[in-house]
Amino acid sequence: MLEQIGKNAKKASLDLLVLETEQKNAILCDLANNLESSIEEIITENQKDLDAVKVLDYPKAFIDRLTLDHNRIIAMAAGLKEVANIEDPIGKVLETITRPNGLVIDKVSVPLGVIGIIYEARPNVTIDAFSLCFKSGNAVILKGGKEAINTNIVLEKIVQETLESHNLNPYSIQVIKSTDRETTHEMMKMNKFIDVLIPRGSAQLIRAIVENSTIPVIETGSGNCHIYVDEDGDLDMSIAIIENAKLQRLGVCNTMESLVVHEKIADQFIPTLVEKFPDVEFYGDKQAQDISPIVLPATDEDFYTEYLDKKMSVKIVGSVEEAVEHINEHNTKHSESIITNNDSHAKYFTQRIDSSTVYVNASTRFTDGSVFGFGAEIGISTQKLHARGPMGVQHLTSYKYIVHGNGQIR
Repeated sequence: MLEQIGKNAKKASLDLLVLETEQKNAILCDLANNLESSIEEIITENQKDLDAVKVLDYPKAFIDRLTLDHNRIIAMAAGLKEVANIEDPIGKVLETITRPNGLVIDKVSVPLGVIGIIYEARPNVTIDAFSLCFKSGNAVILKGGKEAINTNIVLEKIVQETLESHNLNPYSIQVIKSTDRETTHEMMKMNKFIDVLIPRGSAQLIRAIVENSTIPVIETGSGNCHIYVDEDGDLDMSIAIIENAKLQRLGVCNTMESLVVHEKIADQFIPTLVEKFPDVEFYGDKQAQDISPIVLPATDEDFYTEYLDKKMSVKIVGSVEEAVEHINEHNTKHSESIITNNDSHAKYFTQRIDSSTVYVNASTRFTDGSVFGFGAEIGISTQKLHARGPMGVQHLTSYKYIVHGNGQIR
């Protein structure tokens, strides 16, 4: 079954190479309209998935990621139109080199080929992934979690029907219907067909794929994101940013999970913080506990944890240097922020923090492909090869050299 899917995807990836930009954009806009006209069908299938997980008492953050309502489907359709409006990244001459022997060497952007994506209960990824892969000329094979299987299948159907209505290969997108772990492990070995594998989900999922895949992997967050409130930080601004970064949406990777506070303002700031957010559980070091009885004792593991819940770790430090050291030790290289009015502290922080995205006086929630102007995103890369940070269409390309001669021999 997987071998046939791989063959189908390879054939589709070759068909996509000859698509003009206008064709891609027309299909994406048509798909957006088809999604909007299929809202009730999508919600019906999504409800089957929701009913199944609610019986098993999944966490609220998990259910939130799984849920597709009217507004989210409309947003998915809008995302397709945004991608249609993005400049086509394929076929660009990135560089031209003329050699003394007369050879003219063009470095030209090309698709990666076939992209495999393994993800959990995020059915919006199905459409986001297709739109970005399609615009960048890539076929995509999707392996979603069993909890979203009904939703993913109906979304695949709508996309394939749209492609067929334009006389295009429907296997530009394929959802693997088997939901067992053995199939996931087999997919990780499909290096004959899949050029790049992108996992989206928990740290455990990503680690398993990185350790077992024979396909090159682009790691995407989990996000143990930090906010450091400096001694020269505006405390009112800090409270507002923390509220947004922690509580706007709990179940996403750019949510703040860990707070670092300078000791000079901790006596004032910590009591204000715990009073402001009575529903949040705080797990802090000895200094934080001494300041407020609301702060619970933190274990070493707390400082590494992506809670995806109304919880955060709290660390008190004596300097920006100590803050950076703590964050670099415990982060997942996703997004970190400093709240400060001290330019030298901000510069120290931004230069030395090892993460894909570093903020000064802003929420970590902005780490997002749409917010960055990329349209929908394939994920947030937390590694340094081949892309880093929010990944849009321009990050799903490679290049090749096209060499023009007039009879040269070596």
